[in-house]
Amino acid sequence: MKSIKRSVTVEKMPRVVNEMHGKVFFRELQRHINTGRPLIVLDCSSLYNLDNYIVYVLLCCLEEAMKCNGDVKLVALPSDVVSAPYIAKLNRIFDIYNTTSDAVSSFPNSK
Repeated sequence: MKSIKRSVTVEKMPRVVNEMHGKVFFRELQRHINTGRPLIVLDCSSLYNLDNYIVYVLLCCLEEAMKCNGDVKLVALPSDVVSAPYIAKLNRIFDIYNTTSDAVSSFPNSK
């Protein structure tokens, strides 16, 4: 059986994610999600905090990708965010990597 190489989309999270920015970011990301079996890496290096709304946006991205048999992985959570109490719960839901290249290469059959 021949394996099909799939593209990985890397998107940088905006520094500030409030309701307006979150909706715009999600809308832009949906064009990649609706392509069938999306593989998405979200670069979180620009985030200065990780509040409930950002977690909500991340979960919405994952939910939409999973509806299309895809996946979302996170990269470069800021060091002060990593100590947040709910990061352990995010580790159960998302694969979290230090570098974009590690996240991209973790997808099977990615190019």
